[in-house]
Amino acid sequence: MLNRLNRNLLALTATLALAGCASQPSSTPNKVSEGPPRAMLWVGNSFFYYNNSMHGHVSGLVQGGNKTVQHRGVSVTISGSGVDWHDMSSYLSGGIGKYSFLPGNEIKFNPAGRQFDAVMFMDCSQCPIHPQLGSVFHEYAKKNADTIRAYGAQPVLFMSWAYKDKPEMTQQLAAQYQKAGKAIGAKVVPAGLAFANSIQKRPSLDLYVADLRHPSLAGTYLGAATVYASLLNQSPVGNSYTAGLPADVALHLQQVAWDTVQAFGQ
Repeated sequence: MLNRLNRNLLALTATLALAGCASQPSSTPNKVSEGPPRAMLWVGNSFFYYNNSMHGHVSGLVQGGNKTVQHRGVSVTISGSGVDWHDMSSYLSGGIGKYSFLPGNEIKFNPAGRQFDAVMFMDCSQCPIHPQLGSVFHEYAKKNADTIRAYGAQPVLFMSWAYKDKPEMTQQLAAQYQKAGKAIGAKVVPAGLAFANSIQKRPSLDLYVADLRHPSLAGTYLGAATVYASLLNQSPVGNSYTAGLPADVALHLQQVAWDTVQAFGQ
């Protein structure tokens, strides 16, 4: 009887081990997708989800562009979250993105396997420059990049913007995001620099809501236009999608996004 119990325990252990392996990336590294991402996972916090989610505005710009790229985005956000609040492996193990909605409320079941070509992530708005959390940002930038590449996707960093009343944060955040991007070999979307450039060119256009931190619709649109220009290699200037903003405002933001990405030169 003891032998039978031992055999049962061994069988159970093997079953659990196999079940655990099922949610892990292949032991053989997947080939990392190159070029503009056709499907991207956004991992972050309220800076992404304000104004009906920035990823939706990127989709709008794709639809309003010249149709030479295809792109869809899925957002996974936690309010107030830092980069270490997210379990990247669980997001990439196959559940998220396995089906899409089509016109007419039809469902498209996507092929099994990798669902995203890229994962763009950000830290909390002040974490990369906080004296107690800055090291956590760099630690998890490396951990997340390794995990994302193990699943065959590109890691991308989203450089967030300064608080309205603390403009000195712009260069501080830019320095840390560029340092992390260089260390992990990842593209950085310079949204924070785009905010500063817009404020310099058109200070009357408010990119913030009343809390001086979160984006107004214009701020979200500028972030989306910067992502579009940076990752899809497309100029947003003249794009027909304006998110309901006045045409002159949208054109200003499109131009700032494109000029910022071109000057950033990554």
